[in-house]
Amino acid sequence: MTAPNQPTGGAEPSTELRLGSGAMFDRIAKRYDFVNRVLSLGMDKGWRRRTVRALELGETPRVLDVATGTGDLAIDIARARPGAVVIGLDPSHQMLAIAGEKLEKRKLDDRVTLVVGDAQALPFKDHEMDAATIAFGIRNVPDRAAGLRELARVVRPGGRIAVLELGEPKGGIMSRAARFHTRHVVPKLGALLSGAREYKYLQRSIAAFPPAAEFAEMMRTCGLDVLEVVPLTFGACTLYVATPSEVV
Repeated sequence: MTAPNQPTGGAEPSTELRLGSGAMFDRIAKRYDFVNRVLSLGMDKGWRRRTVRALELGETPRVLDVATGTGDLAIDIARARPGAVVIGLDPSHQMLAIAGEKLEKRKLDDRVTLVVGDAQALPFKDHEMDAATIAFGIRNVPDRAAGLRELARVVRPGGRIAVLELGEPKGGIMSRAARFHTRHVVPKLGALLSGAREYKYLQRSIAAFPPAAEFAEMMRTCGLDVLEVVPLTFGACTLYVATPSEVV
């Protein structure tokens, strides 16, 4: 298996644990997939499939998956479009190592390239990609506006950008149940199954993420024309679909 590529001029990964950082995700990488399946009740699979459909890809697209983690969305994109070239970028070496094992097992390692990198400074040229995604990652980007501007920069005019992110639903009986799940079940069950206190951070980051309308407006100010804002599972997750503005 080929190791993930290092971005040109990149520094050695820091061993300091900062909540939300690549180092934090290194700590929970081995149990990440299992815990997420349990915590989302398997719904994350459907959310990712919906994301791939929203990209409206051609037959041979070049697609960037930012915050690819263990590679699930990159794999879904590659399977949906056998002619696609997919690049998965993430700051966590351990998450990418697991993604590499998955790709090799599924015989997709020749079509999906893994790169260690920062969403705030993507190592790609302007308009180099036909489409881009970021799933469950934008809330962990320290400068979200910078990350969104980078997505707008690297995707060609007319190409689609899909942002999939968790949040706390605000109204209705099912919304209250979803909020209870996020605030109490996620941190406790996550810590129990993985032995990692970092799931408390994940819960707080979900609760702190802005409402859908506010985040969509941020996308617009960062050079993106928002085409759709799609609440999923009573608003526990939201899919934002956009394309680069004519002037970025």
